[in-house]
Amino acid sequence: MKNFTVPTRDEVSPENQGLFDTLTKVVGKVPNLYGVLAHSDHALANYLTLQNGKTSLRAKEREVINLIVSQVNDCIYCLSAHTAIAKMNGFTDDQVIELRGGSASFDAKLDALVKVTKSITENKGHADEALLDAFYAAGYTQGNLLDVVIAVGDKTITNYVYALTKVPVDWPAIPELVN
Repeated sequence: MKNFTVPTRDEVSPENQGLFDTLTKVVGKVPNLYGVLAHSDHALANYLTLQNGKTSLRAKEREVINLIVSQVNDCIYCLSAHTAIAKMNGFTDDQVIELRGGSASFDAKLDALVKVTKSITENKGHADEALLDAFYAAGYTQGNLLDVVIAVGDKTITNYVYALTKVPVDWPAIPELVN
């Protein structure tokens, strides 16, 4: 497999240069995974449009989804990035570890979300019926479920990009999950 390089700003299209500038302003850098998407003239813009789309899910709920999907898909890059982002959104180290393990004993609604998301991801969309019932019983709606599916798709894209490119992880190291 040919290793992917992370292009510099000068090595990408003018459109991607503008996106690099925006990412640098917002994130403080161009994360390597986003940088590698700029090998395509369209992938980075398309991905950012998806990632920044409107949703009924709160930021903390999005991080729950990002963590469990990345754990199921064994994506160390996304786990590292979303551990840092989850902590910025108020999760503790212990809560992040628990979420990665597929539960949230500290919050019943997030517990239903992490469990149904794990089932959706592991079963390619065929979620366990009891977990769907628990999701709805926790107060989520059918609209929320569709937004969960979009978020699963969003994270699966970056998980797969990392699996194919193996770009260097430029986020703080995370602990290995012990089962």
